[in-house]
Amino acid sequence: MRSLNMDKLVIEGGVALKGEVSISGAKNSALPILAATLMTDDACIIKGIPELRDTETMFKILRTLGKNVEFDRGIATVTSGRRKSHIADYELVSKMRASFCVLGPLLAKLKKAKVSYPGGCVIGIRPVDLHIKGLKALGADIDIDAGYISASADSLKGNLIYLGGVFGSSVLATDNVMMAAVLARGKTTIESAACEPEVADLAEFLIKMGAEISGHGTPVIEIEGVKHLHGAEHRIIPDRIEAGTFILASLITRGDITIKNVLSQHLGALIDKVQEAGVQVRRMDSSLRVSCRRQIKPVNITTLPFPGFPTDMQAQFTSLMSVTPGISVVTEKIYPDRFMHVAELNRMGANIQREGPHAIISGNKDLSGAVVMASDLRASASLVLAGLIAKGKTTVTRIYHLERGYENMEKKLEELGARIKKDKE
Repeated sequence: MRSLNMDKLVIEGGVALKGEVSISGAKNSALPILAATLMTDDACIIKGIPELRDTETMFKILRTLGKNVEFDRGIATVTSGRRKSHIADYELVSKMRASFCVLGPLLAKLKKAKVSYPGGCVIGIRPVDLHIKGLKALGADIDIDAGYISASADSLKGNLIYLGGVFGSSVLATDNVMMAAVLARGKTTIESAACEPEVADLAEFLIKMGAEISGHGTPVIEIEGVKHLHGAEHRIIPDRIEAGTFILASLITRGDITIKNVLSQHLGALIDKVQEAGVQVRRMDSSLRVSCRRQIKPVNITTLPFPGFPTDMQAQFTSLMSVTPGISVVTEKIYPDRFMHVAELNRMGANIQREGPHAIISGNKDLSGAVVMASDLRASASLVLAGLIAKGKTTVTRIYHLERGYENMEKKLEELGARIKKDKE
């Protein structure tokens, strides 16, 4: 796994990227699927796991909860140890928000759970009220004290649960409630469930473990509770956000990239916007070719839950529009404060004005290299994309954010021709 040293990326811009790149497994599938292994005493084998800071953190969490985890070349083998714990420690859970999805599995399996409030990227307020609402509806007693959420239940009982929030459905809340409901008595119906492919991937893994789930991938998920789950083997889906980032890397550098191991049906909203900008995306069986030889047109985007434009692609698209002549507007409806990258892009010569949940971009043809600081995972990627096209040298600091969600990004870019290297800060 990657070291915890403070590293930086140094990029010499101006190279059109060319060649092939293979997409890693989806981080946002891997983390809840790993958490789901807590629900069985049998061995589970998960394939296609990316080597990231976040997956390493989840391995550590599982070990503290009594699991044995072996990881080699993208394959994690999870087995049960002698001692089980229901307490997910603050030091680990505070490192990433997705670790909160151990709450549902622990409650379902051990009838009790104590999980610290989650941490992760600073991209705005992300409450856990929907998680609590859903678990309470299943019969859990929940207390909040000293930064921990404690849940207990002699038995969970299926229920009709509405999980819509202020900004739409919640992926992690859907994951947590779905996992808990799998071992509840009777039928659970989750309305306004998240439709993201990663939620459906988790459901497919749970089904392999013996769960009875239908409707995953739609706003209504139905679960018939079962008494126990067994071990299973599963390969997680490709990371649609990594694939989308490389699509935009091709566009911003006027490159020609073939992106392999990708499911194009997971990228419909992004591909639609790329085509609206005047670029054709060639779809093949499990790959995409994105070639851009001319100036693209400015387009507006609004982030929405899947199948809408993903919030996790907003920062990268903002970088692309900042070098696209004309006016474009980015509207963030999932996390209205998710604009930490704007100030750093403006330091590179972009002309972006923030007005509430909107970013108004006056596109320039050129950016200039600068020293910029990554504030969160996707902001990191946006600054790397800007550095690929900027004149001169760009230094992106605090790239541990980037390493939370992109496997070997600098190496993949280097193989496409980018002049990029990692140095110590």
